[in-house]
Amino acid sequence: MTESIYPMLDVEAALDIVLAQIVLPDPERIPLAAARNRILAETVYATSPLPPFPASVKDGYAVVAADGPGEFPIIGEVTAGRVADFVVKPGTVAYITTGAPLPAGADAVVMVEETAMVASPAHGQQASAPTVHIRARVTAGADVRPIGYDVAVGQEVLPAGARLGPAEVGLLATVGVAQVAVYPAPRVAILSSGDELVEAGAPLGPGQIHDSNRPTLAAAVAALGGVVVDLGIAGDAQASLAAAVARGLEEADILLTSGGVSMGNLDLIKPLLDSIGVVHFGRLRMKPGKPCTFATVARKGRRRLVFGLPGNPVSSLVTFYLLGAPALRKLAGWENPRLTRVQVCLGEPLRLDPYRPEYHRATVRWEASLHEGRGALLADSTGNQASSRLLSMRSANALLELPQREGVLPAGAIVTALLIGEIL
Repeated sequence: MTESIYPMLDVEAALDIVLAQIVLPDPERIPLAAARNRILAETVYATSPLPPFPASVKDGYAVVAADGPGEFPIIGEVTAGRVADFVVKPGTVAYITTGAPLPAGADAVVMVEETAMVASPAHGQQASAPTVHIRARVTAGADVRPIGYDVAVGQEVLPAGARLGPAEVGLLATVGVAQVAVYPAPRVAILSSGDELVEAGAPLGPGQIHDSNRPTLAAAVAALGGVVVDLGIAGDAQASLAAAVARGLEEADILLTSGGVSMGNLDLIKPLLDSIGVVHFGRLRMKPGKPCTFATVARKGRRRLVFGLPGNPVSSLVTFYLLGAPALRKLAGWENPRLTRVQVCLGEPLRLDPYRPEYHRATVRWEASLHEGRGALLADSTGNQASSRLLSMRSANALLELPQREGVLPAGAIVTALLIGEIL
């Protein structure tokens, strides 16, 4: 019987090997508008204070706090974006809007709800300056943001390694950053192999099936922020497969192949990778995805990562999530690239595999009525877990980590799960 030359590795050990092979690329500087979800490559410090002037927190009246309540003439108004050309002296006030610079002489703001306009003189009587009744007594500084209240000069705004979500992008814009240093989005080449495969939409010949792995992996890579390089389909011939792999190594940081990694006569990926690079592992102790392979190949002065994923659709996607997704994240600059692990409660009994740990596809949701009303994450299986059945990935947002042993886990049992999607 033919036996594999590759030792069987646990998934966590394999992931440690993958992550250890990654060298971060040099950062690139891009416009802030294009930086969403990228990883910051340098710490950003504020070069000016925010606000740069004492600013009103509310609509109301700029006052001298020591004046206290009473009726005061309104000597002017100041709105956001304008600077007053007058001075608020004791015994006078000025109307002010939210965000406007506090006029000279004033030291507090009384919100408009604590004031009332005094009636204007009757018709025919001498007009005077408008007057407002201030009902509240305030202390100096009330409803005023002092200079640097939100951000001080020299303050760290964001550390290197921060992921730039909407709030982070807005914060950088607030302190005047227009260009930002980030790690480049990884380029990921995707290749399907097999004479039986044809493109979606093409008519099927005898013995043929449509290629689902490439579109599936491309969608998964794009969702993680990677740039997809589509290498198409290579047949089961050494020359065409080698040419496609060579192109992927030239054009991308990561190469994903699917199919051709088992031990049949036409499983050519492992020997090819062994001839051009270093194969770090070729078998995993897991279900599904046992023949998953990882290699590194030197090209253009950089180390390319190659994942030889199994051909079965579920095995291909599961092994990508477990190994390829963390690799892509680390290459993009993530400080913690691994999948989030949570504890979940099984919604139904699940049979265990006595030979390999299983990564069981499931839908996880929050259930408030579990555990005496304290709530917990509830996991429901997606059904038949055959590695060829891509339907088992539909709606799945987690991979349950089921231990290797005989027997059945009962409903209500607590297991760990790796999140591959949002909990809705």
